[in-house]
Amino acid sequence: MAVSALALAGAFLALYLTLYKLGYIGHLACGTGDCEIVQTSKWSTLFGFPIAVWGLGFYLSTFAVATAGTLDRWVESRVPSALSLALTGFGVAFSGFLTYVEVFELHAICRYCVVSALITCALFAIALLDWRESRADAA
Repeated sequence: MAVSALALAGAFLALYLTLYKLGYIGHLACGTGDCEIVQTSKWSTLFGFPIAVWGLGFYLSTFAVATAGTLDRWVESRVPSALSLALTGFGVAFSGFLTYVEVFELHAICRYCVVSALITCALFAIALLDWRESRADAA
Protein backbone atom coordinates (compact mmCIF):
# COMPACT_ATOMS: atom_id res chain seq x y z
CA MET A 1 0.00 0.00 0.00
CA ALA A 2 2.83 2.40 0.84
CA VAL A 3 4.46 1.83 -2.55
CA SER A 4 1.23 2.61 -4.36
CA ALA A 5 0.67 5.79 -2.34
CA LEU A 6 4.25 7.00 -2.87
CA ALA A 7 4.12 6.15 -6.56
CA LEU A 8 0.89 8.11 -6.98
CA ALA A 9 2.36 11.08 -5.10
CA GLY A 10 5.37 10.97 -7.41
CA ALA A 11 3.11 10.70 -10.44
CA PHE A 12 1.18 13.81 -9.43
CA LEU A 13 4.44 15.68 -8.88
CA ALA A 14 5.78 14.57 -12.27
CA LEU A 15 2.46 15.49 -13.90
CA TYR A 16 2.70 19.01 -12.44
CA LEU A 17 6.22 19.42 -13.83
CA THR A 18 5.15 17.93 -17.16
CA LEU A 19 2.29 20.41 -17.45
CA TYR A 20 4.73 23.24 -16.76
CA LYS A 21 7.23 21.99 -19.32
CA LEU A 22 4.50 21.64 -21.95
CA GLY A 23 3.34 25.21 -21.32
CA TYR A 24 0.05 24.54 -19.53
CA ILE A 25 1.31 26.15 -16.31
CA GLY A 26 2.86 29.59 -16.60
CA HIS A 27 4.95 29.73 -13.43
CA LEU A 28 6.13 27.05 -11.02
CA ALA A 29 5.25 27.63 -7.37
CA CYS A 30 8.82 27.14 -6.17
CA GLY A 31 9.82 30.21 -4.22
CA THR A 32 13.46 30.40 -5.32
CA GLY A 33 13.28 30.47 -9.10
CA ASP A 34 15.72 27.55 -9.25
CA CYS A 35 12.94 25.20 -10.34
CA GLU A 36 12.41 27.15 -13.53
CA ILE A 37 16.15 27.26 -14.19
CA VAL A 38 16.28 23.47 -13.94
CA GLN A 39 13.06 22.89 -15.90
CA THR A 40 14.13 25.14 -18.79
CA SER A 41 17.74 23.96 -19.03
CA LYS A 42 19.17 21.82 -21.81
CA TRP A 43 19.16 18.95 -19.30
CA SER A 44 15.37 19.02 -18.95
CA THR A 45 14.72 16.78 -21.95
CA LEU A 46 15.86 13.29 -22.89
CA PHE A 47 15.34 11.87 -26.38
CA GLY A 48 12.97 14.73 -27.16
CA PHE A 49 10.73 14.20 -24.14
CA PRO A 50 10.73 16.24 -20.93
CA ILE A 51 12.44 14.52 -18.01
CA ALA A 52 9.16 14.98 -16.12
CA VAL A 53 7.39 12.76 -18.68
CA TRP A 54 9.99 10.06 -18.07
CA GLY A 55 9.41 10.52 -14.33
CA LEU A 56 5.67 10.19 -14.83
CA GLY A 57 6.25 6.94 -16.73
CA PHE A 58 8.54 5.70 -13.96
CA TYR A 59 6.02 6.42 -11.21
CA LEU A 60 3.10 4.93 -13.15
CA SER A 61 5.16 1.81 -13.93
CA THR A 62 6.09 1.48 -10.26
CA PHE A 63 2.42 1.84 -9.33
CA ALA A 64 1.45 -0.81 -11.91
CA VAL A 65 4.04 -3.31 -10.64
CA ALA A 66 3.00 -2.71 -7.02
CA THR A 67 -0.65 -3.17 -7.90
CA ALA A 68 0.03 -6.29 -9.97
CA GLY A 69 1.92 -7.76 -7.02
CA THR A 70 -1.28 -7.78 -5.00
CA LEU A 71 -3.24 -9.82 -7.55
CA ASP A 72 -3.87 -13.49 -6.74
CA ARG A 73 -1.83 -14.58 -9.73
CA TRP A 74 1.32 -12.80 -8.47
CA VAL A 75 0.99 -12.88 -4.65
CA GLU A 76 3.23 -15.92 -4.25
CA SER A 77 5.64 -14.92 -7.02
CA ARG A 78 8.97 -13.18 -6.49
CA VAL A 79 8.74 -11.53 -9.92
CA PRO A 80 6.96 -8.34 -8.78
CA SER A 81 9.50 -7.87 -5.97
CA ALA A 82 12.46 -8.31 -8.30
CA LEU A 83 10.92 -6.08 -10.97
CA SER A 84 10.11 -3.40 -8.41
CA LEU A 85 13.66 -3.53 -7.07
CA ALA A 86 15.17 -3.20 -10.55
CA LEU A 87 12.82 -0.39 -11.52
CA THR A 88 13.34 1.66 -8.37
CA GLY A 89 17.08 0.95 -8.39
CA PHE A 90 17.29 2.49 -11.83
CA GLY A 91 15.16 5.38 -10.54
CA VAL A 92 17.60 6.05 -7.70
CA ALA A 93 20.58 5.96 -10.07
CA PHE A 94 18.89 8.33 -12.52
CA SER A 95 17.80 10.66 -9.70
CA GLY A 96 21.40 10.68 -8.50
CA PHE A 97 22.57 11.69 -11.96
CA LEU A 98 19.96 14.45 -12.17
CA THR A 99 20.93 15.73 -8.73
CA TYR A 100 24.55 15.83 -9.87
CA VAL A 101 23.50 17.89 -12.90
CA GLU A 102 21.55 20.31 -10.69
CA VAL A 103 24.40 20.84 -8.24
CA PHE A 104 27.47 20.80 -10.48
CA GLU A 105 26.22 21.82 -13.92
CA LEU A 106 23.26 24.13 -13.30
CA HIS A 107 24.09 25.39 -9.80
CA ALA A 108 20.36 25.38 -9.08
CA ILE A 109 18.29 23.07 -6.92
CA CYS A 110 14.69 22.37 -7.87
CA ARG A 111 12.64 21.64 -4.76
CA TYR A 112 10.30 19.42 -6.73
CA CYS A 113 13.23 17.40 -8.02
CA VAL A 114 14.51 16.93 -4.48
CA VAL A 115 11.09 15.69 -3.36
CA SER A 116 10.96 13.36 -6.36
CA ALA A 117 14.41 11.98 -5.51
CA LEU A 118 13.32 11.40 -1.90
CA ILE A 119 10.16 9.60 -3.05
CA THR A 120 12.27 7.45 -5.37
CA CYS A 121 14.71 6.59 -2.54
CA ALA A 122 11.78 5.65 -0.29
CA LEU A 123 10.33 3.45 -3.04
CA PHE A 124 13.71 1.76 -3.46
CA ALA A 125 14.05 1.15 0.29
CA ILE A 126 10.61 -0.45 0.44
CA ALA A 127 11.31 -2.51 -2.69
CA LEU A 128 14.61 -3.71 -1.21
CA LEU A 129 12.91 -4.78 2.02
CA ASP A 130 10.16 -6.54 0.07
CA TRP A 131 12.67 -8.31 -2.15
CA ARG A 132 14.71 -9.47 0.84
CA GLU A 133 11.54 -10.74 2.49
CA SER A 134 10.50 -12.61 -0.65
CA ARG A 135 13.95 -14.28 -0.79
CA ALA A 136 13.70 -15.29 2.86
CA ASP A 137 10.23 -16.74 2.31
CA ALA A 138 11.46 -18.77 -0.64
CA ALA A 139 14.36 -20.27 1.33
